[in-house]
Amino acid sequence: MSPWQDQQVPFKFQLSDWTLFSVSRRLQVRTADLFDEEPSSGPPALPIEELATGSQGFLIRGMPMGTVMPAFSRIDDYVCYVPLQYQHSYIDFSLSFESYQKKFSSKTRSTLHRKVRKYAEHCGGTIRWKTYRQPDEMRDFFQAARTVSKLTYQERLLDAGIPDSEDFIRQTELMAAEECIRAYVLFDGERPVAYLYCPIENDILIYSHLGYDPDYTQMSVGTVLQWLAVEQLFSETRFRYFDFTEGDSDHKRLFATGHQQCANVFFMRRNVANMALIYGQLMINFASMWLGTKLDQMGLKAKIKRLIRFST
Repeated sequence: MSPWQDQQVPFKFQLSDWTLFSVSRRLQVRTADLFDEEPSSGPPALPIEELATGSQGFLIRGMPMGTVMPAFSRIDDYVCYVPLQYQHSYIDFSLSFESYQKKFSSKTRSTLHRKVRKYAEHCGGTIRWKTYRQPDEMRDFFQAARTVSKLTYQERLLDAGIPDSEDFIRQTELMAAEECIRAYVLFDGERPVAYLYCPIENDILIYSHLGYDPDYTQMSVGTVLQWLAVEQLFSETRFRYFDFTEGDSDHKRLFATGHQQCANVFFMRRNVANMALIYGQLMINFASMWLGTKLDQMGLKAKIKRLIRFST
């Protein structure tokens, strides 16, 4: 179980993919251990730890749940707020790679192999890709990864590309010195076209950053790189799991061997300011879901997202 940390936690008010504004609260935060904690079979219990002076409550990220939780409930002098519930995907490396491949349908296996083969043909018969794990390799990785990241809509629109700060690079070098990093880049000749960045904690790889050049979307270079990396990781026979972290996507569901219902659970002091914050975020979230549903029904949601991705 991770220790509690005193943090300023932002509450983002988003309408679809656009962040309107955010408000921070000081909270005691910990991340649940997906692989060693038993899922909660009922409502989550209020933490027994003493709340730090000035803190507004607790946050447990990625708490394994046995059931879907209500978004809002009251526990003593606290509000239990559950804004995010999701299927937490992972790959179990206790399987053999042969067994892992059998988890795919024959059609899906054929599709994956065809994508790899198609990209190899595009590259002249041999795919060039590289694994980065040593401290003296990290700056080369970041140079290649940043070349790709600057092109992605995640960075241009959401400011969610791979960081390029000197502190982040140095921290990665320290992690590499302790054998706690795997990073990968896929190339087209000398041109980097996709990257994958995975810190390692307790023999678990953390899916931290994946990005690909939008010019190569039709070649599924993100999928190709993920497949190559996973095959190599199985051959290392060192790791327990590949943790796809919070959030759901087709990519995560495709590669995962298992899923666990998880939630981010807040226990906030029940006062006027915190209640206004929670109700405000709930209202914005409802409006965002309503807008997304309407745009989807009108056949406009996917078109607008594509327009944003390729015009920003």
